[in-house]
Amino acid sequence: MTALLTPAPASETDAGAERRTTASERRARRVRAYERPGMLTYALLIAYFAGSAFPLWWSFVISSRQSSDTNLVPPAVLPGPNFLSHAAEVFETVPFLLSLINSAVISAAITLSVVFFSTLAGYAFAKLRFRGRSGLLVAVIATMAIPTQLGIIPLFMLMAEWRWVGSLQAVIVPGMVTAFGVFFMRQYLVDVIPDELIEAARMDGASMWGTFWHVALPAARPAMAVLGLFSFMAAWTDYLWPLLALTPRNPTVQTALAALSAAGGQNPDNALVLAGAVLSVIPLLILFFVAGRQLVTGIMQGAVKG
Repeated sequence: MTALLTPAPASETDAGAERRTTASERRARRVRAYERPGMLTYALLIAYFAGSAFPLWWSFVISSRQSSDTNLVPPAVLPGPNFLSHAAEVFETVPFLLSLINSAVISAAITLSVVFFSTLAGYAFAKLRFRGRSGLLVAVIATMAIPTQLGIIPLFMLMAEWRWVGSLQAVIVPGMVTAFGVFFMRQYLVDVIPDELIEAARMDGASMWGTFWHVALPAARPAMAVLGLFSFMAAWTDYLWPLLALTPRNPTVQTALAALSAAGGQNPDNALVLAGAVLSVIPLLILFFVAGRQLVTGIMQGAVKG
């Protein structure tokens, strides 16, 4: 009995601890080696970036050369000296400056509206308890399955009844809120805001609007940034509805590019059309470089707070 109760020698205890420490270090090294990107990862990222950026680069190359260079095999990869002259011709052929202004106004208005109303509705579906909440949410999600083209004729008739055809509000008002935006904000807010935090705000005397403004809105900023970026890009690149709702004298960027392509008849000037396409992408690139870092920072802050 005395032998069984005798503690192990200090050397054996130290050896066991050393073995456990060595095993932990080996596991940590394996984890770090697994998380460290290898050459294959970098190769795939470079290939993906090259494949994504090449169409834009090729468009810039052709827009700075002759239209006949479109059919070169292998394709041209170095820019020429004609981009500025083609860009000037774009502004002379179609009202491209007006189209840039119209697209900026429409995209900014739709983005602000979609983000604001989607956040309000998403917060209501996520955290408020009211009769018919589940049924209304299902109805909102169900509208995402309906093709937009099915509603174009009645929507155009409504815009004509209101005498909005040819004006910017005919494009802005139908896009002020989207089912995707509501669903996206609802899915984000349902987990990021604890119910206890809302109850604490109400116990402190905050109204429903005050709770939304001071509790939900700060927590929703990362998702609002993502939704805002998606909404701006969708509004900027929209083609079908602006083509129907606006006139050729009051176009957006996409309808101006269509008019630029049609100006050449059966043999459009590809270099001229691609010059307009490159000019139309520049505002989106500027938006990404200006807001991209803030977007990533906001997402990371939201992840840390969560």
